Amino acid sequence: MTKASPLKIAIAGLGTVGGGTVQLLHDHAELLAARAGRPLVLVGAAALVKPADLALDNVPFFTDARDMAKTCDYDVLVELIGGAKGIALDVVTTALERGKSVVTANKAMIAHHGVALARLAEANGGNIGFEASVGGGIPVIKSLREGLAGNRVTKVMGILNGTCNYILTTMRDSGRDFADVLAEAQALGYAEADPSFDIDGTDTAHKLAILASLAFAMPVNIEAVSCEGIRNVSALDIRYADELGYRIKLLGVASLSDQGVETRVYPAMVPLSFPLAHVSGPFNAIVTEGDFVGRTVLEGRGAGARPTASAVVADLMDLATGRVGPTFGLRVDALKAQPAAPSGAHRSAYYIRLMVRDEPGVFADVAAALKADKVSMEQIIQRGRAPSEVVPVVMTVHETDEASMLRAVERIRALASVTDLQLIRIESL
Repeated sequence: MTKASPLKIAIAGLGTVGGGTVQLLHDHAELLAARAGRPLVLVGAAALVKPADLALDNVPFFTDARDMAKTCDYDVLVELIGGAKGIALDVVTTALERGKSVVTANKAMIAHHGVALARLAEANGGNIGFEASVGGGIPVIKSLREGLAGNRVTKVMGILNGTCNYILTTMRDSGRDFADVLAEAQALGYAEADPSFDIDGTDTAHKLAILASLAFAMPVNIEAVSCEGIRNVSALDIRYADELGYRIKLLGVASLSDQGVETRVYPAMVPLSFPLAHVSGPFNAIVTEGDFVGRTVLEGRGAGARPTASAVVADLMDLATGRVGPTFGLRVDALKAQPAAPSGAHRSAYYIRLMVRDEPGVFADVAAALKADKVSMEQIIQRGRAPSEVVPVVMTVHETDEASMLRAVERIRALASVTDLQLIRIESL
């Protein structure tokens, strides 16, 4: 019996995820070889500095990942450098041009260049695995590309950023406001020194664009994703959400209808009866709706060395066993661009929190602004009275189209008695 040749792996980037991947390949070498029917062997590693704590003694080491991508004898290049362009894109492009396969955790690169890279892979006989780019250790890419292949998927939504979910969970548990909790998250290492990529929703948008492509058999279209972050969510809003029976989560939502595709990132109030309401801390979760399977829910750790390394190695195992297919489930030429659904036609219920001067006629003015655009109020909450002082007033309104809601909001903002307004969507089941 001929012994199967090893899968030769070169890894570019030895940070948190890269280090976790090297450790997993080392610690589980026998298990992986047994499951793959062949060894998985590191034949090259690249980083600016060689980490002393990784098992790389007999592995050729490169301080220039571009040099490794060009010259090393490997079957698959694992790119864990990060960034939509620059050296990460260079080494991936080089590997694909050489007819090699690529595994990456780089959601920004896949969101911006995934289609072009998939085309390059097809032209040269390589493959691209990117399970680790969305959801850390959650196998959502395989779920959409393989497990749900027999379904017409109409919706994908989820909590896709652990930093934001940690901040919102801590705000609720502690009663503290956003800025205070963000500073704590930075001190603990849950948030970057510049957290804008996470808290402004960019990271979630990259992941959502990838999921929408897989779900709806369309090219990745990051430009079509509208994005709102969590900077303006206050502890006051979170307290009112609790009172109303909701949790506030940063969601990525992609839906397909007769009007086209919607891809949006926004903070939303989620009913307690919905699975996403109870996903806390740094965890991620993704919900899909398929016409035959119905609703599926995947939950797990969305980042970190071990969960993300698990996803990287899952892709390596697919390559080792030959369980590979087109990057986005279909060949690039078979992906069909979808029209964007009109944003103003989106329908939702809404939470509105006003800070108003407690003066006669305030409620009548607000009600008139809503009525002018046929927005129907569901309930209103005001705690106490403070004549001539600024007080919070909270309302929820019945489902309405977004264009009408935004016109009503502008009317309310223009009222002299209103000093602040917060608008948050209420996500329906």
